[in-house]
Formats: sequence, C-alpha cells, structure tokens
Amino acid sequence: MKVFHCSHCRHVVFFENTHCVNCGHTLAYVPNLSAVVAMEPLADGLWRMPVRAPARRRYRLCQNYAQENICNWAVAAEDPQRLCESCRLTQVIPNLAIDGNREAWFKLEAAKRRLIYSLMQLGCPIETRLENPAGGLAYEFLSDADAESPVLTGHAHGVVTVNIAEADDAERERRRLQMGEPYRTLLGHFRHEVGHYYWERLVHHNSSRLEQFRSLFGDERARYAAALHAYYQNGPPVNWAQSFVSAYASSHPWEDWAESWAHYLHMSDMLETAADCGLSLIPRRRDEPVLLRTRSGTEQPFERLIASWFPLTYILNNLNRSMGLADGYPFVLSMPAIDKLRFVHDVIVEAS
Repeated sequence: MKVFHCSHCRHVVFFENTHCVNCGHTLAYVPNLSAVVAMEPLADGLWRMPVRAPARRRYRLCQNYAQENICNWAVAAEDPQRLCESCRLTQVIPNLAIDGNREAWFKLEAAKRRLIYSLMQLGCPIETRLENPAGGLAYEFLSDADAESPVLTGHAHGVVTVNIAEADDAERERRRLQMGEPYRTLLGHFRHEVGHYYWERLVHHNSSRLEQFRSLFGDERARYAAALHAYYQNGPPVNWAQSFVSAYASSHPWEDWAESWAHYLHMSDMLETAADCGLSLIPRRRDEPVLLRTRSGTEQPFERLIASWFPLTYILNNLNRSMGLADGYPFVLSMPAIDKLRFVHDVIVEAS
C-alpha cells in the first residue's frame, strides 16, 4: 500500500480516509489515478478536484459512499455504473436489519478494497459478472442466521462467499485458536479466496503453466473433498513446514496454490508500504539483516523481492515483540515454498 497525500494540501492521509483533517476537504480514492484526492461538490451529485489539482475531471462518489457511508471510492462521471470498481463486485450484502451486520459489511468492504487495490497495482485482470456472466469475479457476504446450514467461506466458479462472522474480531480469533492457525485475518481470507479464482483464470487453461503447477504443487485432480476430510481428521503431515507455506496448504494442491497466492500478496503489499515510507534497515553489525529501499511485486525480479522480504519480516516481528504482541509474520519459508511463490510471481507478471 502506498503512502497517500491529500491532493489539495499535501497532508498525509490514509487509504480509508474520507476527510482531510488538515484542510477539511472530502476525500475519495480514484482508481485510475491510484490516489486519494480532495473533492469539492458541484451540482447534481457531481464532484471535482479543487483548482490546484492537475486534472479537472468530474466524478461521482460511489453509491455506497454517498448513501451508505460504507465506501470511500469515486466513479468517473461518465461511468454508467453507480458503484465503484470494488463495490460493484459484491452481489449479496448482509441483512442490514440485523444488529451488527452494517458494521460487518463495512469491515468486509474495507478489506475487499485493499485486495482490489493490490490486484490493480499488480495488473491482475478483474472482470465483473456483468462483463463476464460465466466467469467474472463476484462476492456474497452471508450470515449463518440467513442460511439453512452454516455458511462456509470459499470460492466456486468466480463467486467468493464470505461468512460475515469473520468480520467479528472475537469470533475470528476463536476460530483461529480452534483451528490451530498462527494467522487469520479478514484481508487474509480475501487474498486466499481470490487465489482460487486466479488459478482457474491464469493457470487451469494454460497448458504449459498447468504442467509447471503440477510439478510444484501436485496434481489438483486428486479428490478435493476427500483430501480436506483427511486433513481435518488427521491434521497436516509432521514435516509440512519443509514444503508448504502453511499447514493448511498441505491439504490439497488447490489450497497450496491459494495459500501461496495470498502470501505473495502479503509480501507485495508490505514491501510497497515499506518502500513508499522510505524504510531502510542498516544495522551496526554486518551479520544482521540489511534492508535497502526496495520496490514491490512485479516491479522487481523475484530474487530481489524475496531478498528484501526476510529483513522486513525480521524488523516487523521485533517491533511486535517490543509491544508485547505475537509475531506479525508467524511463518518460516522453506525452499520449496519459495519456489511456489516464484511461480505465483511469474504467473502474475505474465498476466499483467
């Protein structure tokens, strides 16, 4: 994630901000500019950037911004869609008549916007169901209370379902402990599930990539339901850390891919943040990790990316421990896991 500044007064602002605390302007993220910009109102629900801005295009606030206060993105005035490029991917929202569901919807959309930002920055192709009814990307935010059986977070043919209970911090932590997971976040769910979507889109129908995939991850034609049942019954192999980025990745090649994809997005986004903040790590001792200002994702060769990643996680975990918190990065990457991350990198570079 980049560091953003108000386009009017240049004050530092954050990706989720709706107002600049320095100059008071309404803020909106404009995807085609990759910027959080100041806006001033015009007639008929239109907005434009103040006079100081280099562009004078007109915009509308996303309908979920203007009416629901759920979003903070803008839409070009000439765009026939009333929802922004992130919100238009959501087909089903929680039942807002139920207490707590509006707050859950807010958290879900905020995490999804961070995901869509990353996908755009990496150049990953994004199509809606309107653009591609058979294979476009879509989201359904469902509750156990509105379903006949428990809602499972997952992906099927482009549709990502998320149980809104994952937006409850206490419930998500309970599930993390129950599953014995070192890491479980709402953004992590979004990154993982969209990985399944991109496997179908970027790997499954590419014969050369599919062959490479099977050599690294295994044969995805192995029975998925049976593999998951065995995993939940018996747990991961004792030596799973020698080959996988997480224990869950060992359950089936599809999950191995999705976990690796999500991990790559973790890496890309954190490295972009570190680079845009001007972070460097120059220790006093030569045998300690060094981090010189770097770049993110597809902007650099994979070898440079992974070389920058280890020093960044070193300082992240040390900072967390200084606050009495658990490690922010509770992973150890083996060489086979790194090879899988390299494959994800290559697939994204080829598609961008």
